[in-house]
Amino acid sequence: MAAHPRRKTPSLRVRRDAPVWVQAIRRGDPFVWLTGSALTASMLMIVGILLLIIVNGMGSMWPKELVRIETDEGTPFLGQIERRETIPGYVEEGGGGERFLMRIANRDLYGIDFRWFDESEVVAREKPEDALVAERLEWGPFNGFLVELRLPGETIAADGIWDRFQREIDAAHDRYGRIEEVEEEEVGRINEEIESARLAIREIELEGIADTPEGRRRIAALREEVDRWTAEYEQLRERLGELRRADEEYRVVLRSVRGEVRDYAISHIVRAYRPNEMGIPGKVGIYLSRLWEFVSQDPRESNTEGGIFPAIFGTVLMTLIMTIAVVPLGVLAALYLREYAKQGPIVSAVRIAVNNLAGVPSIVFGLFGLGFFAYLVGGAIDSTFYPERLPSPTFGGGGLLWASLTLALLTVPVVIVATEEALAAVPTGIREGSIACGASKFQTVTRIVLPSAAPGIMTGAILAMARGAGEVAPLMITGVVKLAPELPLDGTFPYLHLERKFMHLGFHIYDVGFQSPNVEAAKPMVYATTLLLILIVVLLNLTAIIVRNKLRDKYKTGAFG
Repeated sequence: MAAHPRRKTPSLRVRRDAPVWVQAIRRGDPFVWLTGSALTASMLMIVGILLLIIVNGMGSMWPKELVRIETDEGTPFLGQIERRETIPGYVEEGGGGERFLMRIANRDLYGIDFRWFDESEVVAREKPEDALVAERLEWGPFNGFLVELRLPGETIAADGIWDRFQREIDAAHDRYGRIEEVEEEEVGRINEEIESARLAIREIELEGIADTPEGRRRIAALREEVDRWTAEYEQLRERLGELRRADEEYRVVLRSVRGEVRDYAISHIVRAYRPNEMGIPGKVGIYLSRLWEFVSQDPRESNTEGGIFPAIFGTVLMTLIMTIAVVPLGVLAALYLREYAKQGPIVSAVRIAVNNLAGVPSIVFGLFGLGFFAYLVGGAIDSTFYPERLPSPTFGGGGLLWASLTLALLTVPVVIVATEEALAAVPTGIREGSIACGASKFQTVTRIVLPSAAPGIMTGAILAMARGAGEVAPLMITGVVKLAPELPLDGTFPYLHLERKFMHLGFHIYDVGFQSPNVEAAKPMVYATTLLLILIVVLLNLTAIIVRNKLRDKYKTGAFG
């Protein structure tokens, strides 16, 4: 038989005499350039976004100088210049015009915090050294000048008033702290005791023994207890009134640049400084003070000023509870699907359903969490264990527990898929060797397979934490609120209050950025909160990555690692 002619295979070698561009295409250089350019563009965008957040968030806490301007109408203004821009379509003597945004503050006097000024309307500009910024608990900052201090038995309006003012601010904070301590601890304790007695009376009524001698005796004792706590409350209220009246005697008189004079309780001044006469060390001190306030205090002024500690606490606690709930659930489901379930169309359908769950909009999980967890499960818990509190819900409304479980359901597909991949990566020979040595299936899974797959399981937990910490939509209807005065974790039994509503950094960003009546004042808070949320997610992820790497080093073998 004649042999078949051998087919010539195309040569991938590049002829040396071919054009340069042909040689580059044959070597795949354009693909390398394309992928490298895409990676560079992605990294530049990420770095650019982070720089934008850092500059606008952290830079806003730096004390800016106060500028006094006078317009062509003869009206003076005093404020801090926030930014400048070219006026679109503005024509002035054949050129473009400039304008700047100034924070004139004094919202209780002017009704606004910020105002735009055209450069063409400014006829005078100076930086008075004695101009001050007084940050207040209400109405935002006050820009103006210090006139006098009105203290019990004396009025100070001479040299050295500024240093005395600073000392009086510190003393006023101590007095205000004592007032808050009485309100939160002592008054709060009495309110809890009165509420407990009321609930006990309600419980007796629900038991149907209120008309029996024993029931009447118990109710009478509880009402006597309520009367005793009420009397103590009245004494505390009188004491609080005395403390507030004494605090109101320490006042400061401030004057605006237009001459309006206002006096305020010194305890309502958070801090006061003169930025035009401050050096770098003084400005650094103000910056650090603001930064500490931001991470350690409660918000104020519709969440546009003050701190975000409750939101930090709620975000971290919710993420930890979500992780504790989702990791065991996801790992057990993946173990059954990979190690125990008989592979077939049903298991394949389950895997498809799990993968499809990852694409369901998060708001759908929120609605499910509200209906199933809060209304169904929580309502059953209330009717069974807390009937005396009804119709006020305990677990029958949104809360920390239901929000965490809702996000656990949202992220469980991520953990299942990652765990299955980790289990599949464990060599079959290790399983067979374990069983050959006499170990049972359960022993093999728990002592060999799971430890070997632990790094991959941690990877799934990291991905779940990263996604869950930044979700907002499900939380809006399952427990997060604009302001939560009570933390879910405190010193009152049972210490961890899973039924309480909480604050969250993601929702705080949405609320401040899109629901605030003072948009310009809210922008720095939005950027700073965004940066903090990123840092918290990175910190949680780094912690999980460190644990994963330690597990990987511990269970590394020659076959896999």
